[in-house]
Amino acid sequence: MRAIELFAGAGGLGIGVSQAGFKPEAVVEWDRWCCDTIRENQARGVAAVANWPTPTEGDVKKVDFEKYEGKIQLVTGGPPCQPFSLGGKHRAQDDSRDMWPEAVRVVRESKPEAFIFENVKGLTRASFASYLAYIELQLTYPELVRRGDQNWEDHLGRLERHHTSRRRGDAGLTYQVVHRVLNAANYGVPQKRERVVFVGFRSGLGIEWSFPKETHSKEALLWDKGAAGTYWDRHRVARKDRVLTTKGAPILLPWRTVRDAIGDLPDPEFRPRQAAEISNHRFQGGARSYPGHTGSPMDEPAKTLKAGVHGVPGGENMVVRPDGSLRYFSVRESARLQTFPDDFVFHGSWSEAMRQLGNAVPVDLASIIASHVRTHLVAASGATRQK
Repeated sequence: MRAIELFAGAGGLGIGVSQAGFKPEAVVEWDRWCCDTIRENQARGVAAVANWPTPTEGDVKKVDFEKYEGKIQLVTGGPPCQPFSLGGKHRAQDDSRDMWPEAVRVVRESKPEAFIFENVKGLTRASFASYLAYIELQLTYPELVRRGDQNWEDHLGRLERHHTSRRRGDAGLTYQVVHRVLNAANYGVPQKRERVVFVGFRSGLGIEWSFPKETHSKEALLWDKGAAGTYWDRHRVARKDRVLTTKGAPILLPWRTVRDAIGDLPDPEFRPRQAAEISNHRFQGGARSYPGHTGSPMDEPAKTLKAGVHGVPGGENMVVRPDGSLRYFSVRESARLQTFPDDFVFHGSWSEAMRQLGNAVPVDLASIIASHVRTHLVAASGATRQK
């Protein structure tokens, strides 16, 4: 199955989609550093991007996608999130960086069987409720294009009227769309990272779909540390104070922790020579704790890695050692927290690489969602052939 990857960044979503069995026909990203990262890994023969085309570096607005009509099963991407990020300036639909209209255009022109788009949790804030509804209705009716004399609110009203009318079938290309806020930690990612994910299937395919069930839980981690105690045994760490729980043994797997993700890597501050043998694993000095920025404990999932408006906000990208000391995560450790393959390298300085990682989708979460989508597309395709 073939795909288009928009707003690719350093490739987290796209790599997960490729792992799910999709082959990208186009990869579009405007940021030079992100494109350099993808190109460098392609030149090194890294399997994660081996079957990717050379990324199209530039403004997605200037790319024509009509040539892909009838050739694409999936469109994916993370439209730039600054307008809605809790760390941004909250200009939302008035921000020129809002790329949702372009995402809708690509769907309209390429007419995929399905799409997956993701964005920051901030998009679901009450103050953005109308625009969230606007995004979903545009994705549902991508051919009901905003007229030149309409502002976005007028267009929203037009879409709502159409959606509630008897003329819904007259809209041409339509999709069945759902969205949900997902916590990556609940799917085995060693990071508490919440993103809103939109999934749509072309109407007429007869697909009934829901988001994959969660596989990991905080309760299971508490059990693993407490009543079972196997967490400490697995890491050969002296058992700490037991975290008792009144519940029985959980069904789900335990949340993965920072120690689970990076425990086998040498500390780049105290073992720099060993760390130098690992790509992107260098000590970065200057870490400090202050209110609201206290770092991630080793034995919990990491806090959300962030890119920030003016660079990396220090506290959220730090690890707190068991003795209470702290340091910045290395780029390699951050890649582990975002579940990138170990042979995937990041181009640029530490701050630049961390920006790429802070904006990325965890690879494993992307793979889980895309695999679930692909399973339903394959089943629908088989059912069509049997008719």
